[in-house]
Amino acid sequence: MFWSQNQPQAVNPAVLARQALDKMLLRGPEIGVTPKPGGKGVVGMPVYMWTARGAETYGPNTASASAGGVTVTATAKVTRIVWQMGDGKTVTCTTAGTPYKAEYGKEPSPDCGYRYTQPSSTQESGKYHVTATSTWTIDWTGGGQTGQLTEIRDSGVDITVAEVQVLN
Repeated sequence: MFWSQNQPQAVNPAVLARQALDKMLLRGPEIGVTPKPGGKGVVGMPVYMWTARGAETYGPNTASASAGGVTVTATAKVTRIVWQMGDGKTVTCTTAGTPYKAEYGKEPSPDCGYRYTQPSSTQESGKYHVTATSTWTIDWTGGGQTGQLTEIRDSGVDITVAEVQVLN
């Protein structure tokens, strides 16, 4: 029996999918939120949350890897963002959210919003630490196979929410 070190090895498309994924830069959300960090929001007013819709922050982001005549292409996109609001509550959004515009006034966000019921002064830091965690779903195909991978990325900001006192 003859054995050779140079015999071609079978290429595993799942390994190529991981290599394609490694070529992508997938970031946590580029957080947009009202109130803006450094500004002040008000208890009971609508909070809008969103992320920039770029290839690195929301997708789609595509890359390929090849070996041994097999090419695998992977496409990553965010399928949900879980917002931890800093007050013990979470909001799950399945869109990138809607950036706030002044003309929206007191209208709630159509797709990714929240309302605080307590001021951030109830927190030790005096601020709410908001964390946005993206779930990236990566679909890949090549070498006669398909598959799916998942990656998690997060970002955070601090916001201040005040209570409005009405005097008579």
